[in-house]
Amino acid sequence: MKKYMKYMALALVAMAILAGCGKQPTAEIDAVKAAIDVAVAEGAAKYAAEDVKLLNDGLTAAMDEVKVQDGKFFKNYGKATEMLAKVKADAETLKTALPEKKEQAKTSALSAQEEAKKAVAEAAGLLKKAPKGKGTRADVEALKADLKGVEDALVEVQGLIDTEDYVAAADKANAAKEKAAGISADVTQALEKTGKK
Repeated sequence: MKKYMKYMALALVAMAILAGCGKQPTAEIDAVKAAIDVAVAEGAAKYAAEDVKLLNDGLTAAMDEVKVQDGKFFKNYGKATEMLAKVKADAETLKTALPEKKEQAKTSALSAQEEAKKAVAEAAGLLKKAPKGKGTRADVEALKADLKGVEDALVEVQGLIDTEDYVAAADKANAAKEKAAGISADVTQALEKTGKK
């Protein structure tokens, strides 16, 4: 009788352990989704898009593991729970790092804006010296129109900076800088052909 009671106690303990591992980690899943949502709401999608993608990939992998366990007779969600805990910790770390990432993006955007302004000023200065002969008048007018487009883009860059869309501002400023540099190169080439400097 004592052996029977001992085996019954062991069986109950084993069943309790299996039952504990066999319960789907819905609370953990909800907590991870909430942590990701908070990070995204605070700007992670703008300033750390790659990190957000990694978080979503981690959540997807954990959910895949949950589905695998759902299909088993003896379910063990331990691995999925560990995966979810890691994703949640990563989401919280990202949320903590966001102010620094935002500041880096701002610095990058302001730097790109300044470089673009210098490139536009240089192109405008060169355009004033552009040869104005009979065959070049149309080319000069086209370059002036291109420069006007770049100047308009710089106004848009400032608007993006004002709305704290620093990544888009940096991209637009870099594109404006390249366009202005192209205008400068075209004018310089024209000046060299006519022998002017």
